[in-house]
Amino acid sequence: MAGPLPKPVVLVPQRPQAPGAILRALKEVGAIAVEPSRAEEAELAVADLSLPEGEKALADLRETPAGGRLSIIAIGELPAVSELGVADFLTPAAVERELPGRLRAALARHQALKEAHQRQRDLSLLLKLTGDYAESLEVEDLLHGVTRRLAEEMDIARASLVVLDEAQGAGFIVAASDDAALKDLRIELSRYPEIREVVRTGKPVIVEDAPTHPLLEGVKSQVAARGIQNIAALPLAVRGKVLGVLLLRASSRRGAFTSREIDLLATVAHATAVAFRNARHLESIRGQSEREKNARIAAEERARNLKRYESYFEHLSDGIAIVDESARVLSLNPAGLRLLDLSAQEAQGRHVNSAINPADDGLMLDLLLRVARGEQGGEVDVQARTIAGRRLTLSVSASPIPDGSGATILSMRDVTQARRLADELRQTKDFLERLIDSSVDAIIAADMKGKVVLFNKGAEAICAYAAEEALANLNVRDLYPPGEAKAVMAKLRSPDFGGKGRLTVSRQEIVTKKGERVPVNMTASIIYESERETATVGIFSDLRDRMQLERKLSDAQTRLEESERNAVIVALAGTAAHELNQPLTSVMGYAELLKRKLKETDFAYRPVDIIYREAERMAEIVRKIGKITRYETKSYIGAAKILDLEKASSHEE
Repeated sequence: MAGPLPKPVVLVPQRPQAPGAILRALKEVGAIAVEPSRAEEAELAVADLSLPEGEKALADLRETPAGGRLSIIAIGELPAVSELGVADFLTPAAVERELPGRLRAALARHQALKEAHQRQRDLSLLLKLTGDYAESLEVEDLLHGVTRRLAEEMDIARASLVVLDEAQGAGFIVAASDDAALKDLRIELSRYPEIREVVRTGKPVIVEDAPTHPLLEGVKSQVAARGIQNIAALPLAVRGKVLGVLLLRASSRRGAFTSREIDLLATVAHATAVAFRNARHLESIRGQSEREKNARIAAEERARNLKRYESYFEHLSDGIAIVDESARVLSLNPAGLRLLDLSAQEAQGRHVNSAINPADDGLMLDLLLRVARGEQGGEVDVQARTIAGRRLTLSVSASPIPDGSGATILSMRDVTQARRLADELRQTKDFLERLIDSSVDAIIAADMKGKVVLFNKGAEAICAYAAEEALANLNVRDLYPPGEAKAVMAKLRSPDFGGKGRLTVSRQEIVTKKGERVPVNMTASIIYESERETATVGIFSDLRDRMQLERKLSDAQTRLEESERNAVIVALAGTAAHELNQPLTSVMGYAELLKRKLKETDFAYRPVDIIYREAERMAEIVRKIGKITRYETKSYIGAAKILDLEKASSHEE
């Protein structure tokens, strides 16, 4: 909880920077220096007459309306101060030592005077109230006057008197400070935990910081919405029996209730309880027969008036209820009886909340209060439960009956199925939107003028437009190369590409925001309403990744074919080398044998030597063929290619 606010003290003359000793003294006693223009907030002034302009500043302050009532502590030399008629003074040398004590004493005197004045006001108020209680027989007007005076005296938004029913399960507001016409308004005590606590304990309940107080756990949101900060609830008790509660609610602007105020409220509550009991007793003795007569006459008059309305409402399909100023049912038409599973006898005199059983008890009462204040009632949806246990959603509207009776007409329509369908449609819409947005394909819809009306996240990824930008400015024709949008529409309207209004998968290019052309697979259709074209929708699959994969597969296929060809060549070369090697070995062997038997001068020696060398050269070629590991070619004659044996048999890459 925040500490006490600093006390304002007027400092004259006004200077940009007051002497440090004075400021330290003010801080020590919990005060702050304020300008003379704020003198109405203060009770005390400190005048530094040691300064040249001090006397004039003090004189100017005294001439103001607020300055005339201020106590003055003067700082200066004795002759000068005494001439100005200042009783409380000290010399400049004594400021550091004496000023804090002088300030405390002066502030304490003012606080004591203020409390004495307040006690005098409290006593006068109590005397006035008790005198009124003793003299007045018009209890309702008197109780309103009590709440009004308390609200003004305490500076609070609302004070009210709540009387309990016999079972203490509900209450009736019999008087409220802010509404003289508010009488016998039934309230459910389940919405007022502070009243229930007073009834349970028989003692006052004081709540500070209401929006966070644990006692108000179930109604914190309503309390916070009404700006209620502090609550005081005091029992109206006689001989230990709680007849009602004096309830005060204050905003944060006012601050918490003081102990003096609580004592005053407790006394007022006790006096009010005694007066209320005596008034009840007197009323029961003297006026029972007259009240019964008046009530009968009023009831007959009201019945005649209501009969006129009942005939109007009898054949309406909507439920129509007429309720009095206490929210009790005076009349309910046949449609309303069927709607709420009530008979006419069960409905008569029943509180509207008991008839409708709303999930929120305050909803109907708030609607009736708005109408009673002359505000527009409007329509509200009420979650209701009938006497038979059926759960309904009712659309309820209210309007006053302009006959001065305070009665209100309630119109009730069963919208349970409509609201359920609306919820289902909203859920379906949300699901479809999530489904469309989760698609990796681009889904784009446009009206027949080309304005984009649907642009999912897949479209954002492919086209590089933000959805907001596309919906605001983009025309679907801008997504196609020149002339292509018209060609697509021609295909859609033709029966040759999947049927009229449909386009089966086709290869297309779309143009991104940056001007890049993206290959896509596209399907599209026209949306019709009664044979009239209203929109088009297209689904686009980005082919860039697929085409890149196809290129990789093509390259891999080429490499595989080359590898298979190399394998065939290597196998063939190995086989050829193996098969040729045996006859070559025989040729070389026999040639060498002949060379050994012939002399170099013999005619046959040279041909045999040539046979041997050529066979040896052929053997070298066969060895190279056996070493072939890849397919390498070289030019031969014209455009012809032959195997490059050197490169094919080399192990170098």
